[in-house]
Amino acid sequence: MKHARYRVVATGLVLLFSVLLSACAPSHSNRIVIGSKNFTESLILAELAAQQIESRTQLKVERRFYLAGTYICQQEILAGRIDLYPEYTGTALAAILKEKASGDKDEVYRRVKAEYESRFRLTLTPPFGFNNTFAMEVRGEDARRLNLRTLSQAAAFTPRWRAGFGYEFMERPDGYQGLAATYGLKFAGPPRVMDLGLLAPALKNHQIDMAAGNATDGLIPVFDFFVLEDDRHYFPPYEAVMVIRQQTVQQHPEIAAALADLGGKISDREMQKLNYALDGEHRDVKDVAHDFLRRKGLIP
Repeated sequence: MKHARYRVVATGLVLLFSVLLSACAPSHSNRIVIGSKNFTESLILAELAAQQIESRTQLKVERRFYLAGTYICQQEILAGRIDLYPEYTGTALAAILKEKASGDKDEVYRRVKAEYESRFRLTLTPPFGFNNTFAMEVRGEDARRLNLRTLSQAAAFTPRWRAGFGYEFMERPDGYQGLAATYGLKFAGPPRVMDLGLLAPALKNHQIDMAAGNATDGLIPVFDFFVLEDDRHYFPPYEAVMVIRQQTVQQHPEIAAALADLGGKISDREMQKLNYALDGEHRDVKDVAHDFLRRKGLIP
């Protein structure tokens, strides 16, 4: 019991220290620092934001990409080491705010925005326009052979399957433990914890039989994967947004205007194509982002 109390106190002190760092961290008067997580889609969204700011403002942009996952990015922005990064509303709600991941997309967005502003002095841009929910993927050949459509149906076969998930999915409250309990999923052995970039090749090459990917993964149609329907509605909405420090917005209001123009500009299908441009065609992220922004009439 004593150790439990110490852990609670320590956790509270860490949170308090992070908030204080957010309030007093030095500002970047002549530049904006943009972070991203360590997967393709986050990189693309961060680069889109960077080029949009460079095109619409006089500010220099410093890119600090591949900052691991959600928790590291949150620490970096609270400490003032980055000014903004791409996030998902459902992830923010469950992983950061530790709240029940439920509600429609508008309700989740409002809850996260209000809590981020009051707790962390952070705010959200308007959503980009797509919902990147977790996608429980199996090989298309298996789905057709077993006549599978939903996660509930797949539960009968998982005791003979091997699963592969990313580290964050294994740890976060809207991840593996809750999903397994909701659907009664049991696998042939403990899930393999893998780097996100290795999941699709492992599934394709029969090293695993189910993976937790993303709905906008560009390799889903290329590798003939099938996304099982979340028929019990376990996952909340995961609308993509940029999280940005309020201090940054106050000092550079032109940033908010520039990023607002990205709101509603990317559909689920368009995001899947952008991801494939990097993962399947191996194009440079700067070229992909620039071409997209030009097609949308956002930059010259």
